[in-house]
Amino acid sequence: MNWFYHKIVRPVLFARDAERAHDFTMRCLARASRSGLARDGVKRFFRAPELPIGLFGLKFPNPVGLAAGMDKAGDAVPIWEKLGFGFCELGGVTWHAQPGNPRPRLFRVVYDGAIINRMGFNNPGAEAMARKLGEWKERGCWPSHPVGINLGKSKITPLESAAEDYAKSFRVLRESADFFVINVSSPNTPGLRQLQDKAALAEILAAIREAQRPATGAPPVKPVLVKIAPDLSLEAIDEVLELATPHDISGIVATNTTLSRPPTGDLTLEKIYSETGGLSGKPLRARSTEIIRHIFKQTRGQLPIIGVGGVFSADDAWEKICAGASLVQVYTGLVFEGPGLAKEILCDLVLRMEKEGVEELKEIIGRDTFQ
Repeated sequence: MNWFYHKIVRPVLFARDAERAHDFTMRCLARASRSGLARDGVKRFFRAPELPIGLFGLKFPNPVGLAAGMDKAGDAVPIWEKLGFGFCELGGVTWHAQPGNPRPRLFRVVYDGAIINRMGFNNPGAEAMARKLGEWKERGCWPSHPVGINLGKSKITPLESAAEDYAKSFRVLRESADFFVINVSSPNTPGLRQLQDKAALAEILAAIREAQRPATGAPPVKPVLVKIAPDLSLEAIDEVLELATPHDISGIVATNTTLSRPPTGDLTLEKIYSETGGLSGKPLRARSTEIIRHIFKQTRGQLPIIGVGGVFSADDAWEKICAGASLVQVYTGLVFEGPGLAKEILCDLVLRMEKEGVEELKEIIGRDTFQ
């Protein structure tokens, strides 16, 4: 399958504008999601070995998940499990529907295995997302793996009103997912990263905590994680971590895209890297792993971490898990490596575990951090 994707499918997709290729792919996956026959076929072809792990009171069939940004509107929720993923994160979703930034806003850096995006939280809004997810449940197509929702701030909402903006989205979507990720680290909404400031983030988390109080007969409290930027200093990260206990943070997603660019003497690459937006993919791998290691060390492994940034292979996943991540996510790796990526990572992880005499994944979480 890898050969077919790399030699046949990817050249066709990469001949298109990046966002048009993404939209085409999502339309195909959405159609497959609505067909029982297609879902069964995908499952047979991409069936992945199980590597179960429990986290946040949830059971994950394996540690490899889909990162936010791929399925922004919940259009293909049933298919991600069939592709072998142990969980998926939908969105980012904002309270107000918004078109995002002007096109073009998505760029590939093929030579470096990277993507630059300045999408700007284009999404149908929290209420529309809730309706879409409700439709999947009514169809009986809801996946058995955990489903998360990434929450962002609406562009038109001023920073001083951000807490209520997040809380409104959470209230509408609370019953629609298993866990939530507070995204205060996208570089593509003006001022958003200021919400990583300790006081501003505390206000948002307090509003979410208030919205968590279930009414009679409502579902139990949902895990809430915070997604941070790779461009934060370690001191700023420590300030975020100080909020974990008083505000019931269930975990950290490390990391979002970066504003930094790798050095290059290639004029063609320099032109692409001059585009504004967040950079994801292979150039982000080392920095995201460094932050994972720092968080694990600072919290002594008591605060779960989802590692994301440059995961293209089992070696990349292994590196992040040994640094302290309990779960990992892919996005750019999926674009470059194709739909068999989750299965390939999991098969190779199983082989490596057997080779090193590791029986359960939890044995290696953070293994390298205190050595």
